[in-house]
Amino acid sequence: MTRPEYEILAQQRKAAATKPQTHIRIIHESEAQGETAAAYQYFRDHSGRRDVPGILQCFGSNPALVQQMVDLSGSLLFNEGLLGRQHKEMIATWISRLNACPYCLDSHGFFLRVHGGSAHTVERLAEGDLTGARLTRAEELLLRYVGMVNDESWRASREDVLALVAAGWTEEQVAEAVHVAAMMGLCNRVVNAFGLPSQNLMEFAPEAATE
Repeated sequence: MTRPEYEILAQQRKAAATKPQTHIRIIHESEAQGETAAAYQYFRDHSGRRDVPGILQCFGSNPALVQQMVDLSGSLLFNEGLLGRQHKEMIATWISRLNACPYCLDSHGFFLRVHGGSAHTVERLAEGDLTGARLTRAEELLLRYVGMVNDESWRASREDVLALVAAGWTEEQVAEAVHVAAMMGLCNRVVNAFGLPSQNLMEFAPEAATE
């Protein structure tokens, strides 16, 4: 599986050697042993990224869960599915902003830039400004919908889905958007609870992203 974002990181930085200070102890890749080390290697083999990101290290005490998270992210987020990577990363960035998760906001803002999102769009999403983010009407409606699902899922209705279909999305795409938003909600809450600091990936964002 080709992930251009990881190719950029491999060219511009080395794996972090310093273990971050977190609220809950993580198993850093430098100290991983046994099944945890094997689970981290599973990530490397399936992603092409040499350093293991902190989000996975948060699951290091449960090696089976590490592997499941690798599989889930690979089949849902880090691929071209019913939604393309750009729209998936748009959702991931927006949900991370709503959940006040600096780590995930930085990571997925970077991924969004790599997959064609403009610097302006990423900046506006990070500021919570959908109206000024230069989105299409359909994109803005989708982000407002997943934001509602994130914050008040009990309000979700059939009418919301029909409005999105009228805007051009298929029901299957709406379903995938909900799956992506729900996965990001999980990741945001785990990262925030562990107190994982940002990786500062945005400093490596490509200059040539579409404006």
